[in-house]
Amino acid sequence: MTIHSATLWPDRRTLWRWHFFAGLFCLPFVAFLSLTGAVYLFKPQIDDWIDWRYDHLPTVQSPSPKRDVQAALSAVPQGTFLAYELPRTSQSAARVLISRSDGEAVRVYVDRNTHTVLKTVLEESRFERLVFRLHGQLLLGNVGSVIMEMVASWTIVLIVTGLLLWWPRGQNGLAGVVYPRLGIKGRTRWRDLHAVTGVWASVFLVLFLVSGLPWSFVWGHTLQSVENTVGRLTSVKDWEIGAVPAATVIAGHPVGQSQKQPATGSMDMPTVSTSFPEEDLVSSLDTVVQTASTLSLPAPVIITPSGSMWTVRSDTQNRPLRESVTVTPDGHVQAHTTFAQKGLMDRIIGYGVAAHEGQLFGGINLVINLLVATGLLAMSSAATVLWLKRKPAGSIGVPPAMHSQQYGIIGIVMLVTLGLLLPELGAALLVLAIANRIFAKFRPT
Repeated sequence: MTIHSATLWPDRRTLWRWHFFAGLFCLPFVAFLSLTGAVYLFKPQIDDWIDWRYDHLPTVQSPSPKRDVQAALSAVPQGTFLAYELPRTSQSAARVLISRSDGEAVRVYVDRNTHTVLKTVLEESRFERLVFRLHGQLLLGNVGSVIMEMVASWTIVLIVTGLLLWWPRGQNGLAGVVYPRLGIKGRTRWRDLHAVTGVWASVFLVLFLVSGLPWSFVWGHTLQSVENTVGRLTSVKDWEIGAVPAATVIAGHPVGQSQKQPATGSMDMPTVSTSFPEEDLVSSLDTVVQTASTLSLPAPVIITPSGSMWTVRSDTQNRPLRESVTVTPDGHVQAHTTFAQKGLMDRIIGYGVAAHEGQLFGGINLVINLLVATGLLAMSSAATVLWLKRKPAGSIGVPPAMHSQQYGIIGIVMLVTLGLLLPELGAALLVLAIANRIFAKFRPT
């Protein structure tokens, strides 16, 4: 028996309605993510500019990391030592990470010649953390993470319906399909800017969305639950799930759920143990830093106490280059872990995050991401212009539904598949289906 194509694919009006509603919800956030993401691409350069004066001090003559830590602790009453960041040059100030009594992490800049405090700043108030939380959480903690995850889920629906609407049907030539017809005035130009730019950007956008899901609150914890149920998919989880305190990230365990503490504007957040190491361990920091300096790990290099040992690890954004080394108090390397030794899922997520942040393959990666962000802004702007031109006065311009609307077998399969892979989207689709059945009873026949 031959299945008619009309029963396989959604009809154009149905696609248009789904695309319209998804776009109405998603596009403001897509534009926002494009702007904040473009700024975050240049995080290393902006951070270097902010800290310029602290990396151009007189050349250090007699370094003593232990004394740097003591100076930092004196600047943070009742603080406990978290980590020491390996100075990048002989003119760089020491960066010492201290945990306050309320659990907030403080970055203390110390002159390595005089061991005097130059500056203190809350880690969560630094540029990179502000933009990170703005981009992924809207500065709302886990509540914002859930919102952005919902946006990501519906953006995938927006992409799928957009590609099906763009698909050429009996059109000759590449104009309006592969490249926009900018020479034509009116809605055709805006339609091409929206559709063609969206198609080119959609491939990268899907990669961005998928690589960001392990960091989100619902999907990330769902992945963790699946892992705990069916076996280990990851080895050491070194990415954040939802809103994680900076102190937890600094300590090198961004995914920790053994304890919980309430936080304003967010759901439950994991805590980190910040017990101060034994005095004899701290006194060995000078020796450990000397060993860390010979390892040539990609910056930034973070040195943290780990029981009776020290952990020296690279926190570079290019995650495949990350390494972690366990060092004894007398400066001997006891263990060495590389990215290649991580679990399969760790490596997949690591590659995805590095590409997402424009760091995986150098400047080309950064340029591609910047072009995609610019394209998404252009696509969102063109969609807004099209909507304003088309919608009737006093209405939002919802495409009217047809009594014979057709979802198609393929359309239903895609929705079910996406709903299973994306929990928030699945819940939203279920609510929409139930609401549609309820309201259908009250519609005039």
